Amino acid sequence: MNTVLIIATKEIRDGMRNRWVLAATLLLGVLALALALVGSAPAGSVAATRLDVTVIGLSSLSIFLVPLIALLLSYEAIVGEIERGTMFLLLAYPVARWQVVLGKFIGHVAILTFATVVGFGVAGLTVGTGAGGDAESWRAFGALIGSSVLLGAVFVALGYLISAAVRDRGTAAGLAVAVWLVFVILYDMALLGVLVADEGQLVGQQLFRYLMLFNPADAYRMFNLSGDGNVALMSGMAGLGQQAAFSAGLLLAVLAAWIAIPLAAAGTLLGRREL
Repeated sequence: MNTVLIIATKEIRDGMRNRWVLAATLLLGVLALALALVGSAPAGSVAATRLDVTVIGLSSLSIFLVPLIALLLSYEAIVGEIERGTMFLLLAYPVARWQVVLGKFIGHVAILTFATVVGFGVAGLTVGTGAGGDAESWRAFGALIGSSVLLGAVFVALGYLISAAVRDRGTAAGLAVAVWLVFVILYDMALLGVLVADEGQLVGQQLFRYLMLFNPADAYRMFNLSGDGNVALMSGMAGLGQQAAFSAGLLLAVLAAWIAIPLAAAGTLLGRREL
């Protein structure tokens, strides 16, 4: 385990030298703060706090931004090391290939965690202090930050799978963009297109909800927007939260599976790869 932690520490130091930590933190912080300040004035008769509205806005922002940052961090983590020749030097030490994958993964997730907690935390403290949020709102905000870290870890793991499967960084970059487009944009568009074309004959509401579990971004969205009462009501997903058979624990387990399976596949591919 010490070997894994040493590799993770090296990745964190490399991220700091490359300004990844600062860039990701500033990007998340500035966009989150701007979104929170612009959209945190609830209107109408819904008894929602400013922090509830901020949770809704940051959930939508996270779905687009966190996966992109995670893939940019991870898409060349393995293939880049091989192309530069540093992987050969690393494996010359008494270290297993799975330890390399796990250590680098922990380091990149630590970078993303720091950026998410600080970036979103600034926005939450800005709008949630005083009368901006109650205990329930703060629980929803804490769940947002934790699940955003999990969502980022999912796409870091997918980036590692890409990086272990290809032979050059250009291909890895193209596949990373394709993965982001599929899970963040195209998958939901395709589901809605099938649902409209089918007119409920084959793809019913129950099957539609289960198909959403095959997209980690949708599992993240359901966890954050259909659980808490005020947040679900303000986001328009209160009905989904009442009808869906998915508990918060199940949705978190889905995200955990989306981390474990690609990461294990990346370790297996690197273990079989001839360097």
